[in-house]
Amino acid sequence: MAHDLESRRLAGLRDYVIAQALARAEREYPDVVAQPIVASLCAYEEEGAIGAVLEKMPATVDGQPYTTLVVVDGGHDRTAEIARSFPGVVVIEFPSNLGHGVALWVTYRWCIERHVEFLVTLDADGQNDPAEIPSLLGPLLRDEADLVVASRRLGVDETSDRFRKLGVRFFSVVMNRMTGAHLTDTSTGYRALRVSMLADVVDRLRQEQYQTAELLITCLKRGWRAAEVPTVWHPRQAGQTKKGTNWLFGVRYARVVFSTWWRER
Repeated sequence: MAHDLESRRLAGLRDYVIAQALARAEREYPDVVAQPIVASLCAYEEEGAIGAVLEKMPATVDGQPYTTLVVVDGGHDRTAEIARSFPGVVVIEFPSNLGHGVALWVTYRWCIERHVEFLVTLDADGQNDPAEIPSLLGPLLRDEADLVVASRRLGVDETSDRFRKLGVRFFSVVMNRMTGAHLTDTSTGYRALRVSMLADVVDRLRQEQYQTAELLITCLKRGWRAAEVPTVWHPRQAGQTKKGTNWLFGVRYARVVFSTWWRER
């Protein structure tokens, strides 16, 4: 009983924070109309990197306009202020930190409610190159896939953490065996998504962190098509990772992988 009460209390607080963030966004952008393509960055205390990432966002995607959405997951730095300084960028700012998975969930809902066709998610820390967005969207626009991941193993990984690189290989093998997929990089948050697919799976997502594995396994087990394209994976431009130590990240990520597979099997 006490556990249920605590869960309801936390869920209520989360819903309140989200409602406050969305209400502020409605006031700040009353006339915004989302383009069929949205590029979204979820950011938590990334004031040292997000400006450089937004500066690199392409003017169009293969000649098509798109909407840039930044979801700021709380924090106490200037991430939201910097994002708001870029014309045309829509900012949703949580007044309190809720977790990367929640920020992504709000992103998905925002796109679904505005009838967006395609969503690209990329990191706000400078590890992903926005110039690759058209390449990621290609298989979706050609109706060859519903979900496209950017693979650092097919491309170039400029980072130096050998443990993380080993983890990418390990979890790719595990998740491929679970789902029957043939992907080389199942741990990347740089991806392009068909929003109709998100509408099918969004209510099944539970993770407040490490949602990459949950989303991918859920989509694949429900029959959606996945593809991948090469990417160049850059070292973080500024700040520190929010994922914790390698061992802690590995244990938590494994827990998400196996719990999601068990739920969706």
